[in-house]
Amino acid sequence: MKIAIATDGNLVSPHFGRCPQFILVEIQNGEIVKKEILKNPGHEPGFLPQFLHEHGVECIICGGMGHRAQGLFAEKGIQTLTGIIDEIDNVIERFLKSELKSGESLCRPGAGRDYGKEKSECDHHRKHHE
Repeated sequence: MKIAIATDGNLVSPHFGRCPQFILVEIQNGEIVKKEILKNPGHEPGFLPQFLHEHGVECIICGGMGHRAQGLFAEKGIQTLTGIIDEIDNVIERFLKSELKSGESLCRPGAGRDYGKEKSECDHHRKHHE
């Protein structure tokens, strides 16, 4: 299985589409066999589901993702786990132990507007960044 974690530094990114990079983790028999960093190629509606599908991703882990994006990933057979806030190593450990549970997406309505435009600050609630 291959998972993609939307990252911002050593933390899970609060917004999947606008994260700087993804950590791809390949898991076999409950063990990590490969980890790699994949730069986010851009945030266009519909692009990332196909891009990550082509990289063999079967599960996405992120803080927040819009309903439309979740639906596009589901069409590709890719599971999404949202509402995750933690350091990357902790998230991987919890995933391996089957302790990582999806929660409410951190994206608030309207946070996905202005696709393709550079943003210097995220649209998410301040409390999720602290």
